[in-house]
Formats: sequence, structure tokens, C-alpha cells
Amino acid sequence: MSCSPIKPFMASLTMLIELKVKNFAIINNLHIHFKEGFNVISGETGSGKSIILKSLGLLMGQKADSNSVKHGHDAAFIEGVFDLTERPDILDNLKATDINAEEALLIVRRTINSNGRSRIYLNDNISTLAKLKEVVTPILEVTTETAPLIEMTGQHENRNLQSKNYQLDLLDHYANCWDLRTAVSEVYTEIKDLQSQIDELKESEKTREQRLDFLKYQQNEIGNLDMKPGDEEVLEQSIKKIKSSVQIESFISQCEDSLYNSNTSALSELHSLLQQAEGFKAIDPDLYKLSSSLRDAKSLIEDFVFEVRQYNKNNVQNSNQLDSLENKLSRLRKLQKKFGSSLEEIFQEQEKISSEINLLENSDENLNQLQLQKEKALTSYNQYATKLHKIRESSAKLLSKGVQEELISLNMKGVLFDIGINKSDDNTSKGFSHIEFTLKSSKKDKAKEIGKTASGGELSRILLAVKSIVGKGQFPRTYLFDEVDAGVSGLTAEKVGKKLHTISNGQQVICITHLPQVAQFADTHFLIDKSVSENEPVVSVTELNKDSRVKEIARLISGKEITETSLKHAESMLN
Repeated sequence: MSCSPIKPFMASLTMLIELKVKNFAIINNLHIHFKEGFNVISGETGSGKSIILKSLGLLMGQKADSNSVKHGHDAAFIEGVFDLTERPDILDNLKATDINAEEALLIVRRTINSNGRSRIYLNDNISTLAKLKEVVTPILEVTTETAPLIEMTGQHENRNLQSKNYQLDLLDHYANCWDLRTAVSEVYTEIKDLQSQIDELKESEKTREQRLDFLKYQQNEIGNLDMKPGDEEVLEQSIKKIKSSVQIESFISQCEDSLYNSNTSALSELHSLLQQAEGFKAIDPDLYKLSSSLRDAKSLIEDFVFEVRQYNKNNVQNSNQLDSLENKLSRLRKLQKKFGSSLEEIFQEQEKISSEINLLENSDENLNQLQLQKEKALTSYNQYATKLHKIRESSAKLLSKGVQEELISLNMKGVLFDIGINKSDDNTSKGFSHIEFTLKSSKKDKAKEIGKTASGGELSRILLAVKSIVGKGQFPRTYLFDEVDAGVSGLTAEKVGKKLHTISNGQQVICITHLPQVAQFADTHFLIDKSVSENEPVVSVTELNKDSRVKEIARLISGKEITETSLKHAESMLN
């Protein structure tokens, strides 16, 4: 299991091609064609930027709210079209669930009804929220082996950045150690399962003898029945036959009288006829030959009478067994109430009882065996976790160095970023590494957790720096940055804009911003505008050309009152 930092992906493509929103919140009908590279969305406060993010969130698997349906309409519709040309992992996922993706396109459509019902479609195939999340993985799923199709980064993620678990996930994502981390998790689960079995076995020791006595009683109860599959029908038939013995004896007696005992019995008549036939032996040989059938009939009747007498003797003998047979059937019925309606089910239960008896009688041996298995699993865990820890140590140094360089380029000079890593005394499903992102203002200062020393603006830049290093993995994706430039201005804001543009190299970035220093670096600039028509708000999105973009940058510089100075400043920024 070799692990190394992921190589950056350098192809150029568009991931999210189109976004259509209809009857959602204050939006009537919106259609945006996103482009490759760095897409910027700007607009005045309250113009609808947050609604665009909410609609994109629904494409990522967020839960739908019927209250978001525009007033006066029955349903809202959100649709996103994705280019999966460079995402074979997602194409394979769709293929595995029989979702056809012609021309490597994925169309995600969500319908939200005002009555609370909603529908999800992936390429016109009805789907579930879980499947949508699986395909278009949200930001917090950075621990998945494949990169999310959409990754949203905003002010809320600053809190995640302060989480030790999230920091560890970022480091492992950078180190590309998922196979090894999965192995650690699997053997950790095995250890937990073995310990549960050991605890259960130890607990059962307290009641083992009592349980053994009970199980052996049940085992004997079934064994004493002395029956095999199919015997139930035979037993029932035997009882029925014995109970009908009077009719049987009457029939046999009638057979003996009619065929053998009386002077006019069939055998007496046949005997008389055969004697007469003897007289034709010399007179009419042909007629004599015909009488051979009578001799055969006489012989068959004699055999029948003999056999029926023997049968009657046996039947008289079986009648004495009626009590025993009925007792056996009664015991069978009791067992059927306990263990199952058929003999097969009773014998299956007998096997389970025997297995448990064997387990209890050999519990000491089983306990020793489980202990050995657990020790073996612990050895494997320590080997995997130690190897994973060493990789994390070396990767932490590289990641720290990379993030530090990014922070310098983001105008955080003098601030020292580091990733502290050491072995914890506790084993977890992620290994025994304990990591901590720290900052200090100078070499002399003591390193502190980033959440305790960094401001909101600094956290945003640290997050951006980490994304610059960690973000570009095996697969490209679309990044949504929601005012990640909050808390910065001037030269720092310009550096943030440059960094966002750098991240868009080989991937797609969609950034909502209110800073001209960021917007100036956009490859494509969209303006969200809200107006009023027929006493209701109307939201529109326009892709800006060169001239209109100068005006929007100028508005971002000076506010609503655009001046000649702000226009010239905007033009110079874009030039």
C-alpha cells in the first residue's frame, strides 16, 4: 500500500455547464450557462445570490423544503447539467446502477412540490437523496476515495477547519493514503467485534451451567422422540389403522367365511369343479386344459386367505401398541409447539441446540481462540497504523511548507503555519495519529490552535491556502466559493482573487464575491440583479461583456454612485 501526495490535474474543462431554476423562492425563471475556469457572481445585497447557492445545494443533496416553492405555484424545479468527460469514477457509478450517461453528461433534476413531496431524477431516472449525495458528494465528504463532483467552500467551513477530524481528513487526502486508512479501519472494526464476542462469552460464563442443563434437557426431549423426517405421517396412519381394527377384523372374518370356511365357500366350489374337470382329462383334453385357470384361482385364494390371517394376527398385536403410539404423537405435538410445525424444523432446532451446547462446553477453548485472534488483529492494526503515522508525519511537513508558501502569497507574511503531529495513546478507526493545525505570529511565540489565534479573514485565507494545496486531486471538480474573501480587502483581496484563479486551472471555480479585487480575475463574470415587476420581485442573471463588466467592477468599488474615477479604476484593474 504505497501512498504519495496526489499529482495536480491540469486539463481544462467545464464541469457544471448549466443551472436552471424555476419558481424557487423569489426566482421565476433563471438559466445560467457557466464556463470553464474562474466564474464570478456578484450583485447587490439581497439580489438573490444566496438563493443561487441554495439551488446549487439542492443539486448536491441537501434536503428540500416545500416553503421554498414560490408563492402561488405548485412546484419548484432545479436542474443542473454536468460534463463528466474527465470523471470516469462517476460514469462507472452511474453505469453500475443502470443510469445511461450519453455523451458523458449528467442531468440532475429536482422537483419540489408545495405539498411537501419532492422528486429527484438522474438522467431522467428517478433516484433517491442518498444516491444523489453519492454521485454529487458534498464538501464534508472529503474522506471519500474519489473527489466530489461539487465542493462548496464558505464561511461555515472555517468551523470545520478547526476540527481535528477534518484536519486529519485533509492531511490524508493530501497524502493519498485511503487504501491504508481503510485497512486500519477494517482491522479496528475486527478488533471491536472480537472484543464484543469475548465480553459476551465471559458474561455467559456466569449462567453457563444453568443454560447447559436447560439445553441438554431440550436435546434429550427431541432425541427421545426417536423419529426421522416422514415418520409423522407413518405414525398418524398407524394410529388411524389401529383405531379401525374392528372394521378390519370384520372384513377379514367375512373373507375367511366367503372364501374358505363355509361349505359353500369359493374354495369348496372351486374344489368341486376341479374334481369334475379331472373326469374330462381323458374325454376332452382341451376342456381339461382350460380348467388350469381354476387351479390358479384356487391357489391365489388360498394364498390370500393365508396372508389375510397373518395380517389379522399382526393387527391384533398392533392394537396393543395404541397407547404407546398416541403417547408418541402427543410428545411430537408438544415439540412442534416449542420448536416448529414440522419434524424438519424440530431437527434444525436440535442442530442449533447441539451447536450451542458445544460452544458452551468448549467456551474456555473458544475464549482462548478469540483472544489469539484479537492479538493477531492488534498486531496488524499496529503495523498498519504505524505505517500510516509515518506517512502522515512526512506528508504533514510537505503540506505545512506548501500552505506556508500559499499564505505568504495571500499577504499573511510573518505568520507561521505548522501541522503538529504525534502519537496518541488511544487507538481509533483512523489510527493513533493526533494532529493539530497551528499558527504563531513569530518564531519566538508559542504555537496556538488556529481557531484560538486566527481572525475570520485569516481563517478564510488559511482555508484557501489548504484548498490550493490539497484540492487538486486525481479528478477535477467544480468549486463553489461563497464569499471566502470575507474579512479581507485591498492587496490581500487581490491576492485572494489571484489564488482563486490559480485553483481554477484545470478545474472550475464559481465564486460569489463583493470585492472588485477578486472579481477582476474572473474568466466569466455574472451579475445577479433583482427588480420589481407587477408588485413582485424578479431575479435575473446576466453574463457581462467587457463594457458592462467595467461598470459592475466600478459599482463594487464605489457603491451605487458610479463615478468617472471608479470607472477608470475598474478599467485599469481589468486591463
